[in-house]
Amino acid sequence: MAQTGLILAAGTLALGNSAAAQQPAAFGPSNPFYAPSTLPFQAPPFDKIHDSDYQPAIEAGMAQQRVEMNAIANDPAAPTFENTIIAMERSGQLLARVMGVFGGVAGANTNPDIQKVQEIEAPKLAAHQDAINLDSKLFARISTLYEKRDALKLEPEQLRLLEFDYRQFVKAGANLSEADKTKLKKLNEEESILSNAFITKLLAATKDAAYSTTDKAALAGLSDAQIEAAALAAKDRKQNGFVIPLQNTTQQPDLAQLTNRSTRQALFQNSWTRAERGGANDTRDTIARIAQIRAQKAQLLGFSNYAAWNLQDQMAKNPEAALHFMDALVPAATAKAQSEAQDIQALIDAQKGGFKLQPSDWDLYSEQVRKAKFDLDQAQVKPYFELSRVLQDGVFYAAHELYGISFKERKDIPVYNPDVRVFEVSDVNGKPLALFYCDYFKRDNKNGGAWMDEFVGQSKLLGTLPVVYNVANFAKPAPGQPALISFDDVTTMFHEFGHGLHGMFANTTYPSLSGTSVPRDFVEFPSQFNEHWATYPQVFNHFARHYQTGAPMPAELVAKIKKAATFNQGYALTEILAAAELDMQWHTLSPTAPIQVPDKFEQEALARTHLALETVPTRYRSSYFMHIWGNGYAAGYYAYLWSEMLDDNAFQWFEDHGGLTRANGDRFRNMVLSRGNTEDLEKMYSTWLGAEPNAKPMLKYRGLTADSSAQ
Repeated sequence: MAQTGLILAAGTLALGNSAAAQQPAAFGPSNPFYAPSTLPFQAPPFDKIHDSDYQPAIEAGMAQQRVEMNAIANDPAAPTFENTIIAMERSGQLLARVMGVFGGVAGANTNPDIQKVQEIEAPKLAAHQDAINLDSKLFARISTLYEKRDALKLEPEQLRLLEFDYRQFVKAGANLSEADKTKLKKLNEEESILSNAFITKLLAATKDAAYSTTDKAALAGLSDAQIEAAALAAKDRKQNGFVIPLQNTTQQPDLAQLTNRSTRQALFQNSWTRAERGGANDTRDTIARIAQIRAQKAQLLGFSNYAAWNLQDQMAKNPEAALHFMDALVPAATAKAQSEAQDIQALIDAQKGGFKLQPSDWDLYSEQVRKAKFDLDQAQVKPYFELSRVLQDGVFYAAHELYGISFKERKDIPVYNPDVRVFEVSDVNGKPLALFYCDYFKRDNKNGGAWMDEFVGQSKLLGTLPVVYNVANFAKPAPGQPALISFDDVTTMFHEFGHGLHGMFANTTYPSLSGTSVPRDFVEFPSQFNEHWATYPQVFNHFARHYQTGAPMPAELVAKIKKAATFNQGYALTEILAAAELDMQWHTLSPTAPIQVPDKFEQEALARTHLALETVPTRYRSSYFMHIWGNGYAAGYYAYLWSEMLDDNAFQWFEDHGGLTRANGDRFRNMVLSRGNTEDLEKMYSTWLGAEPNAKPMLKYRGLTADSSAQ
């Protein structure tokens, strides 16, 4: 998941309110955000940054940008590309500097002080962005340039930026009457308050819903290392016994190993109801109002629903196209999932289990089916996936082979948490390319899931190189134990690094068009494409080595993994389709619809889209769907599937043209990864691919068609 572009967006990164606004400390040269960092790549000076530095820098950053934008809007000179569009691109550097860091720390290493700053500053940030987007004088200058754009003889990237700015302002409400602008500002402020409340509630709810027990026997099936980690998690919380923290998705990784059915049911139920337990951390009223506000905003802006408004500048263009695309996948996905469920039930019956398959049973018994069908035991696999080796001999190696870049760890660059590692990335010619941070282990003060973002974005105009980070939530091993991860975790590392490459290879002039600043249904394409290299033989054989002996994974085990690659794909596709359809159902609500009861709405939405399978729960329930209520993916979770279509077509192109080669990598980098949003993305993609994408490769790689390589 890419989170770039959330610095100032209402309802995304740092949103909330406080009845008693605090007076921030004075801002001056002693504040570490006062001037660009003097560290390499302008890396954040985390050794000098204190929580008390953020709020005054945010306040000063907004004030500075208001002055800059007012100067542009009130410039007596006739508007030109230089004095209006470029001037806007140069504005807000202090605010971007502090928010890039604050957003990263708030997501990955928060605390009550940081949450308080979020709560206070979020509505101010929403109002600040509205003040820019709804400034009639500023928009008049942009509109004047837009209307005569053909006569300006702009370079292609300049024209793209002008068109982008104009459309963004229109989308944000620049054409509204002053009365409607006032209404919109109020809705944006309330949405920002509620979105921040959702983030805060969900973090606390997820922590509180962790499974805990004092009975070691309840953890039967887990390895000694996992049990030790659970004991350590309990100790960290000053509890007795054992604790299994929750990950952000509905299903939890340990369900694949826990043999005590009551433990599985309790862990699943904790996950399923984490944000629906009543009290301060129940999110249901919050999300219901957010959905209603978004529908009302869409109506104000002239659209029938929020999805119609939000998708106008995406590749899908409208919700009908996104729904048509997803609906076409449902029959194949659910049929395969039901077939998989029958196989699992048959195994349970053969073992005289005496119970009907439930979601909490799926992972354990599907693993046994996998073992029976393919003689593949995940316990045999994990010792070959040691995190550091996967990173350096897998993720970095693939990038080096494809693009010629190299990596050197920098232990002299300060970090925000001891778990974080930093690498300097050099280009093929040895020149500095980027700085890369990775923060892989779960903490209670870290948002769930995995994501990429930037502390510093690339821009030739500003003279900046990218400072990129990846965050994940892998189980942290006990001290002295190796960090052995699942193959799903391996895939996550390749995925997030694909976003990272999109940011690192950015080679554009203007920050607004750089790197991952692209539509949601394109931004996941480079990341999901990068996942393919995790199983590519040359790459896989390089990193899949036993953590104790260094021996490569035996050929017969590799063959089993390959043969089992499409196993359980009916389930996997159905759970993500359910989440994506659920998102779209929330965001196609009519502005006149009454406020919804989330549980009832969710049940009806899944039934309506033919995804209410008893044994296959949605990947995210409404009440803990961080992507759509807190991370900018509203009406956009379908993007993972849309991008999967793009990435599978792309990998098929690589396969048809020699696979992993520098020539192929360089062509992809030059024609796609480096271009950001500087040209029409459909045209960019089809020019690179040499054809229009279609769903056939996607179904093939998921094993849902007759010509799939494995069944």
